[in-house]
Amino acid sequence: MENCIFCKIVAGEIPSSKVYEDEDVLAFLDISQATPGHTLVIPKEHVRNVLDMSADTAQSLFARVPKIARGLQKATGADGMNIINNNEEAAGQTVFHAHIHLLPRYADGDELDIRFTAHEPDFPALAALAQSISQEVQA
Repeated sequence: MENCIFCKIVAGEIPSSKVYEDEDVLAFLDISQATPGHTLVIPKEHVRNVLDMSADTAQSLFARVPKIARGLQKATGADGMNIINNNEEAAGQTVFHAHIHLLPRYADGDELDIRFTAHEPDFPALAALAQSISQEVQA
């Protein structure tokens, strides 16, 4: 896609700090560096996000994530790793070319605060929602 910043990085029109590349996937350091080593893993094919991704593109992209994440963790000495994917603006996606964030985490503290709050479960509501989702997935 002509105006996509990630497509321009893939084409070599914009420089990047590459950490991995093959014929289908590119991984490079995010310029924002939310934590030291913050890396983006993208398919070279332009696709808006996971919601628009073919099974083949998803298989190619997600198959590389563990290897890149392990290398990133080893190189940075990180104690853990957040692996995040945002799909559409409501979920925080700001660049509309599919990408996976690899965020090294450090036990001695970093500035990033990502938390999920647990609530008391409503088991009947969960069962109804699961059934509804299952029907859509099977369709």
